[in-house]
Amino acid sequence: METSREGLRLKEMWYILWGVSGRFFKKSGRKMKISKSAHDSIMVLKLSGKIMGGSDHDLFHDEIKALVADGIVDVVLNMHKVNWINSTGLGVLVSGYHTVKKNEGSMKICEVSDRIDSILNITQLKLVFDTYDSEAEALESYS
Repeated sequence: METSREGLRLKEMWYILWGVSGRFFKKSGRKMKISKSAHDSIMVLKLSGKIMGGSDHDLFHDEIKALVADGIVDVVLNMHKVNWINSTGLGVLVSGYHTVKKNEGSMKICEVSDRIDSILNITQLKLVFDTYDSEAEALESYS
């Protein structure tokens, strides 16, 4: 049975959205890590590894809550080193977005890979998050 290119593309998108490891992607055991750098009243969180939910949710949400408690409500997520995100991981980002939003802040995303950009498009989260090609552009957007 021959599979069309469109059929393969749909299967690939299914794998991306639901976090099912398949022949399209390399496996990596790296969990999400966060490093941060302050730029005036804006915090840049540099995420790396996989964003899969579970302990990633706790790590990310604790970081966002600590920032809000310190009065920092404008956040840029630099996702240059994120190599995987599943639907639960998208929920982690949306949860953080709502936390800063209800505290009159904003969360922007920059430096996403083509794969993650595609996921943001398919899930229509690009309508929620402002996305930028570079960290400098994301920081400039707060001016």
